[in-house]
Parts: sequence; C-alpha cells; structure tokens
Amino acid sequence: MRVYLLIMLFFCGISFAQNTITGSVTDSNKQSIPGANVNVVGSSTGASTDFDGTFKLSTSAKPPFAIKVSAVGFETKTINVTSLNQNLDVVLKSEETKLDEIVVSASRTPERVLESPVTIERMGIQDIKKTASPTFYDGLENLKEVQMNTSSMSFKSINTRGFATVANTRFMQLVDGMDNSSPLLNFVLGNLIGVSEIDVQSVELLPGASSALYGANAFNGILFMNSKSPFIYQGVSAYFKYGVTSQEAAGTNNYYDLGVRFSHAFNKYFAAKANFTYMQATDWYATNYNDKTISGIDRSNINYDGINVYGDEVSTNIKGVGQSLATLGLIPAAAVNLLPNTNVSRTGYNEVDLTNNKAGNTKIDFSLHGRPFGDERLEIIWQSKFGTGNAVYQGANRYYLNDFFMQQHKIELKGKNFFVRGYTTSEDGGHSYDMVFTGINVNRKWKDDKTWFGQYAGAYVQSTLAGMTPENAHAAARATADTGRFLPGTMAFKNAFSQVIADESVLTGSKLVDNSRIYHSDANYNFKDIIKFAEIQVGGSFRLYELNSHGRIYTDADGPINYNEYGAYTQLAKKFMDERLKFTGSIRYDKSKNFDGNFSPRLSLVYSAGERKNHNFRGSFQTGFRNPSTQDQYIGFNVGSAVLLGSAPDNLARYRETLPVSTAAGQGFAGGTTVVMDGLKAYGNSYTASSVNAFSALAGSNPVAGAALLKKTNVNYVKPEEVKAFELGYRSFVKDVSIDLNAYYNVYNNFIGNLNVVAPYYGTAQDAPSPTNAGATTLHALQNGNYRAYQLYTNTDVEIKSFGFGAGLSKKIIANFELGVNYNYAQFDFDKAKDPSFEAGFNTPKHRVKVSLGNERLFENFGFNISGRWNSEYTWESSFADGIIESATVIDAQINYGIPKLKSVFKLGASNIGGKEYAQVIGAGLIGQQYFASWTINP
Repeated sequence: MRVYLLIMLFFCGISFAQNTITGSVTDSNKQSIPGANVNVVGSSTGASTDFDGTFKLSTSAKPPFAIKVSAVGFETKTINVTSLNQNLDVVLKSEETKLDEIVVSASRTPERVLESPVTIERMGIQDIKKTASPTFYDGLENLKEVQMNTSSMSFKSINTRGFATVANTRFMQLVDGMDNSSPLLNFVLGNLIGVSEIDVQSVELLPGASSALYGANAFNGILFMNSKSPFIYQGVSAYFKYGVTSQEAAGTNNYYDLGVRFSHAFNKYFAAKANFTYMQATDWYATNYNDKTISGIDRSNINYDGINVYGDEVSTNIKGVGQSLATLGLIPAAAVNLLPNTNVSRTGYNEVDLTNNKAGNTKIDFSLHGRPFGDERLEIIWQSKFGTGNAVYQGANRYYLNDFFMQQHKIELKGKNFFVRGYTTSEDGGHSYDMVFTGINVNRKWKDDKTWFGQYAGAYVQSTLAGMTPENAHAAARATADTGRFLPGTMAFKNAFSQVIADESVLTGSKLVDNSRIYHSDANYNFKDIIKFAEIQVGGSFRLYELNSHGRIYTDADGPINYNEYGAYTQLAKKFMDERLKFTGSIRYDKSKNFDGNFSPRLSLVYSAGERKNHNFRGSFQTGFRNPSTQDQYIGFNVGSAVLLGSAPDNLARYRETLPVSTAAGQGFAGGTTVVMDGLKAYGNSYTASSVNAFSALAGSNPVAGAALLKKTNVNYVKPEEVKAFELGYRSFVKDVSIDLNAYYNVYNNFIGNLNVVAPYYGTAQDAPSPTNAGATTLHALQNGNYRAYQLYTNTDVEIKSFGFGAGLSKKIIANFELGVNYNYAQFDFDKAKDPSFEAGFNTPKHRVKVSLGNERLFENFGFNISGRWNSEYTWESSFADGIIESATVIDAQINYGIPKLKSVFKLGASNIGGKEYAQVIGAGLIGQQYFASWTINP
C-alpha cells in the first residue's frame, strides 16, 4: 500500500494547465446519446458522454482545434473549437454501422469488423443495455455461433464450433489481456473472476481456431472482455437487480445481483478505479434420476447408478461376496449357489441432499493507471482482481465449488504500438467437495462396504431359502443392509456430512484441496510507424504452471508440480489494389516441457468490392494445435468408479495405490492380500472397458465365449492435438440490411479424449485369453472383482472433421425497430467403428436459430427488446454421463425506461418466459424461469 500511495502522490503532484470543454450529444430526435466518444483530433485526449448525453473534456490544447464525436449506430462528426466558452451541442445522424465497428482481437491491431480476416462477434455498451438476459454474460448466448453449457446458475461455459463439455479446455477467455482459466482445472469458470456489467467497454468473440496469434489454448475459440478506462469513464456507477427464479424442483426463490464502480482521473497523468459486484441465488436443482447403466429410471435395478444420485457408484459382484462369506464360515458353501452372479450397488443419496443448492459470486477489482507523458504513448497499469463464489462444476463427477476463490494480479506497460504484461493467477478450493465421494463416505460412516455387502448377501440367501422370489429377496436384502442408514435431515446425517466434506482423504472424505498458480507474461510490438511497406508485428509469451492439490487431484502429494510453455509469433499485413485486397499472414511457434514444438501458420485474404468497398469477401486457412492440459498430463484422481490418470511419463510412476485382493489363493497370485497398482500397469497391462463389459455379460454362462471378447488396451501417451481450419465469409450492407455469412471446415488429428480401461491386479493382459492356460490367472482376477478401472487420457488415430455455416441478418424495419435473425448449422464426422471406445463429445446441436426484435427509442426514454432462440436435439457425451439433450425454444424479453435527471435506467426482464424447463448439460439442473427488475445509475 505504501508503494500505491507514493505513486498516487507522485502523479497527483504533476499538473499542467488544463482547458475544459463541455457540451452535449443528441440524435436527430433530440434524444441524448450516452457513451458517445469525444476526442481531440490529432491527440489521444478524450472523454465520453454520460447518461444524459453531456460531456466534459479536459485538454492542454489551445483553440483553435477540432474534436471528433462518434457513437455506435451514428455517423461520426468533426466540430471546430474556436473558443473555450463555445457551447458544443452536437447532433449525430443515425446510421447502421454494426459492421464498421472497430475490433482488435482478430489481428491484434485495430480494424473494421468488415475487414476482419475471420468471423468475429462483438457486444458493446449499447448492446449490454439492450440485452434481455439477466446478465451481459448470459446475453452472449444470443450471439451468432455461441452455445452455452450451463452447469450452474453461477457457472456457464461458452462453446463455439463444438467439442466442449462444461470443462471447455479448447476455449480461451481473456479479461483485459489476462487468461481467466483456472490454474488447476485449465478452463474458464464463467464470469467468476471476470468483469462487472457496468465496467464492460466491449466484448469480442472469435469462434474459430486462433492458435496462430494466441497460442495453444485458443483452439476452438477465444473471448475478449475489455473493461472501461478510468481516464475516459469517470464517476460513480451502480446497479441493483432483484428477481425470482422458478423451477419445478426448486420452487420459487429470490435472486439478488448488485454492483458499484468508482473511477476518477486525478489529472491527465493518473487515474484509478475499483469495482464491487455481488450475486446470490438458489441454484437449479439437479434431479436427473435416470440410471447410467440402463435406459430410463428404474430404482428397483439392484445395480442402480442414478445420474444425480451419489454413493450408489460403490458396486460389487454379490456371488464373489458370498464366496468370501463361505470361506469365513459365515454361510454354508452350498448357499453360494443361491446368489446370482451379478453386481449390486449400495443405496445412494440424491444430489439435493448433499448440497445447500446456493449459487453466488462476489467480485472485487481495482486498478491504478499512470500516463507519464500525459497521453496514450505510455500507460502503466497495476490491476488486481478477486473472485469467490459457489457453483457446481461437472467433470468426471459433480463438484460443489463452495467458497472457491481466485485472484489475479497484473502489471502492464502499453502504448500506441506495443504492450508488455505479466500476471499471476492463483486459487484456493475453499470448502469445495466432490459430491460423489460425499455420498460414498457418508454411507461408510454408518456402515463399511464389506459389512453392507456381507449383510446383503446373507439376507438374500435367507430370503431365498424362505421361498421368496429373487425380486423380493433382493428387496429384503437391501432393507436389511440399509438398517441404520443415516437419513437426510437427521442429526446423524448432518454430523456425518460435515465430517466427510471437511476430510481430504478419498477413503474417508470428499474435500477438494487446491492452491495452484499460473505465472504468465506476454508482449507485442507493431512496427507500423517504423516499417511502411506493410504492417508487421512480433510477440511472444511464457507461462509457468505450479500445480498444488496436495495429492488430492494431481500426483503432487510430495510437493507442487512445475512445468512451463512458451511461444513466439510474427504477423505481416498489407493492402493491395487500391487498398481493396488485404493480405494477412502469421506464424507462431509454441513449445511445452513434455512435447515437441509446434508451428501454427495462418493466411487470410479480404477483398472489398463495390464503389463504397462495402462488399467484403474473406477466406482464411490456419493450422492450430492444443497442448494436453494439466489434467491430461498430471491428474491422478480417484473418482470412485475409476481413477483419472494423466500420461506424463513421470506421472505414471508417481501414481501408486495399495488395494486389497480377494479370493486369489491358488490362482497364480502369491502377493498376499494386497497389490500395488501404478500408472504403468494402467497403460501397459489393461483391457478396454467395453470388452470387459462384454466379457462380464457372458462370463457366467459361457466363459470361453466371454474371454474371446477381451481386447488388450493398446494406447499411446497423450500428445498435442492438431486442427486444419478453412473458413470463407462475406460481410456487407445491401441497402439497409446488414449481412454476415460464414462457412468453415475443420480437420482434427490426434484428437484428445478419454479411454476407459480395466487393469487386472494379477496376470498378464492379452487379447482373448484362454481359460485353460496362463490366461486363467487374468480371467480369475476379472471374475472376482480383482481389478481397477481407469480413465486414461490419450489421442484417437481416427481423423475427425467438423463443418458448418452461419448466416446473420439485421435490418431497421419500421422507424427504430430493429430485427435480427441468425442461423447456424454444425456437424461432425467421426467413424466410431474405427475406435469404438473413443467418445468425440461434439455436444453441439446441428441447427440453431436466434431472433431478436427491439427498439431503443420506442418513445421518449423508453425501449424494449425480445430475443428468442431454438436448437435441435443433440447427443451429449461426457465422462460423467451420456444422453440426449432435447430441442428447446427459449424467449427472453425486457423493457427499459430512462430518467436522465436521475442518470438512471430502470429495466424489467424475464428469461425463458415460455416456462418450459430445458437442459444444456446431462447431469446439471433443468433451467427454469428468471424474472428481474434492475436499476442502473451511470454518471
């Protein structure tokens, strides 16, 4: 804090004579235009209009000079200032300029949307005001190409062009240049540590591969969120939202969202700002009780494993239990034949009983901005961001992120043609826990697995001897084994639950521990003021990962795991043919510790046809790649039904566990009652899980035929995946219609995914082992439950292709009524027969349609907007659960009224006003309705 104070005093002490220009900006209907930009021509000095369209501009320039006034949707106007007391009342004519907006992200340099070499979507201040969604981040779903995957009300991930679950490691999100990804999880946690709604300057989205400029993680898209400068947007802003959420499972619940922004430029040398936001709501209840093992809901299934039921993942072969009981003399040996050769699962707990179902998010950020020369030639920024909240994250299991905390700190130097920045991201798991292991270990608190299954087997035998049918015998056996079960809501359950979620050991608890960090730096320089024949840029980045889950998630029990990656790139852009043809070429080289380096080139052409150069045709080709994530390499996470195991060479030897062996005597295993399993056995001595399932189905009736179906795992260690991306597009104004068309074709090689395998405790895995020779040892292990299931990270050898196209149209239809329509088609091609165990996880509807109708000036100070979207049915594949996402139609609407004297906008809105609940993720809660009223104050 002393350093901050000295900096503040230093800059506040520097002052020069300043001239102040005031005025107002309105449209042709004399309606004020908030957020208009007012800049001194030939200088970087500028300001913006407040809510009632007035501005105050401080400049060292002396009259005469000129100012330029611009606003999205209006023609730009230049005004001559001849005296300091001149009254500047500027009137701007309305103009459709959506495709003339300036963007930076596509080429790392300012350019019109029309000239972008790739597809780009943008949301500005006015778009945020118009959105009918509860938050601006929710409103991104109405952009062309964007699909949301909602795991929780406070955790939504963006999917563009497919191949994404909740954990979208193929998509990058930058806030003021900082990667928002979790250091531990390697993907973005929505807007948990993003930007406040009243601090958003602009949002830009590239829906395609962007590795050539932004590195390995920008594989399928990248989102840029840029906040407002305190030099331009000053004063105190605030908003407050109150509403209700409605869902059949959760009922009607309150919803609160509020924020405040403080910003001040002390002079042209120093400015500062701070933001605070708070959101609290009741989450969408997850109540999908379909059985993972069979189609539909059937809780009478003795091996039931419900999607949102936890603890029932613990399952064992009941005949094997009976053999153990007979060996101990607890039941007659002949009684073993009364037991079926099938698996039985323990009784689980519903998700709604294992979480308080609260969603929340608190964000705080502040930044100090210094301009040593008094303008944008050099700006020094210190920025700190803090975010904490509650949300549900869905990966291989369901996890409740309870008081999860992330923070970022950045120092940046930037100027007209360069930037250099360094930042760090760190996180703390707080009181987060794994809901699957919570259910498992609450069960074990009152009765261990051995006792429960033993009682089940004994009761089944007794019931069968008493003449019961198998169905009734199973029901009686479960009732006997469940005697003493902790029931939700009782003190015994609450005590056990509290103990389990505070315990880090997967054997007895479920707490997630995480203190991981990322250290990142990057730089860019544009030589356009030095080299004239073309615009040339160079840049690079370096990142250091420090994984620290204390052995809970990664194999870092003996200390943090460190590894690094770096990259460098260059880009050349030049215009030809009377500046109608723009060529852009770039190439990037990236290297990660465990993998060979990769080159990512990109070539693009944009041709502007027509007298006004308003018919723009574009084409681009680039190759991209994605390094395996930290999870792909270093995870060693026991999720109950399997162990998630990364394939970094040092990770395989580091992951070790000691497991009990049952009924192995005389079967070629002389290791005693326990066995040590490690990652090398998982990758080198295992069977594909699909072949083991096929074997198990026949093992009781025809073991020889079943053994013939076993297939030894032949899997390579994970390596980077690659994409070749082709894109064509067209943007234009035809009369008063804005048109944006694009089509893409992607070819993926070495696509990263998961493979489920089963490693026997003893014996040597081989294809179709014979029950009469050495293979008998392995078969005995599989038949008696002496094996460990693993989920491995690897690549498929099968080439995957995806293709699609999109069309967006907008038009002012009557007066200021604006109609927008867009459509997206998406499809992929993967030959499942060539790799039946591999799930591509496209998770994207083939058809999506979005429509909006609005009028910002229906009458004085009053506006409205209605947006609707529809998607076709599609298949969902993930490591947690597979299923079908049904088609859905969702309509959002809002009306707003401004009171300039109060500098306020009041809004009433509703999302999903049709009321039909819909899913976006198999395993997450159905999304219901949300109604809200908001009050926003802008200076």
